[in-house]
Amino acid sequence: MSLTLTKSHSKRAFEVIVIACFFAFFFGPILTIAVWAVTGKWNYPALLPQQFSLHWWKWVFSQTDLVGPMRLSFEFAIIVTILSTAICLPAAYAFARFQFPFKRFIYMLYLLPNAFPIVGLYVSIAVMFYRLNLMGTFFGVILIQLVNTLMFMTWIPAAAFQNVSRNYEDACRDVGAGPFRTFLRVTLPLAAPGIIVAVIFSFLAALDEAQGTLIVGMPTYITMPVKMYSLVTDYPGPVGAVFSVLLTTPSVVLLLLARRFLGSEALSKAF
Repeated sequence: MSLTLTKSHSKRAFEVIVIACFFAFFFGPILTIAVWAVTGKWNYPALLPQQFSLHWWKWVFSQTDLVGPMRLSFEFAIIVTILSTAICLPAAYAFARFQFPFKRFIYMLYLLPNAFPIVGLYVSIAVMFYRLNLMGTFFGVILIQLVNTLMFMTWIPAAAFQNVSRNYEDACRDVGAGPFRTFLRVTLPLAAPGIIVAVIFSFLAALDEAQGTLIVGMPTYITMPVKMYSLVTDYPGPVGAVFSVLLTTPSVVLLLLARRFLGSEALSKAF
């Protein structure tokens, strides 16, 4: 009996240690950055800051060379998301509803940017952009960021369209609705959760994109992720923490909003 209780306690202690290690590994860096962003004074060997302050937030927003990349990042992310939605949604619907030659092969091509080291792909695209005089241009940055969103805006909506039962569409047509009205009244609303999730992921992918923008946009267009490369050496440490929080906050807010308005079941169906 005593031996059984000892084994049970040991197992429970092991589980607690594993869970604690997981939380420390997953949330430790995030918490450290969040604390650094509001730290006024934190000297070794203190475990916690001696003084909390928003000094570095005020300092960051007073620097024009830092505010510019922030504004530019959101401008690019919004434009890229709109273009990606306009280009990829019809393609996603076609993959979900129609049969055509090499469909599976073309479908898999959208996975390529995420299946191989993407820096090599960016360099190849940059060589092509150089010949087309797109290096260092606004349009060139838009195109290179679009590459990063193709998989999200094609694969997720295609899966969402496939999950829409054809029986609903047939019933709508039986009462006299045409193909376009059926799409607007039945298919699109039922696939909306998946499309919204894809839009969120595309926006975040464009917002966080750094390597392609660095290769194609420098030195004319410097976004927030690109600026992060120089923050470590050119600015005080808490400035990097403030930038990290600014980059992380949209991800957390958008995912929480999606979960709030779509629900966890709709989000899981989107995948």
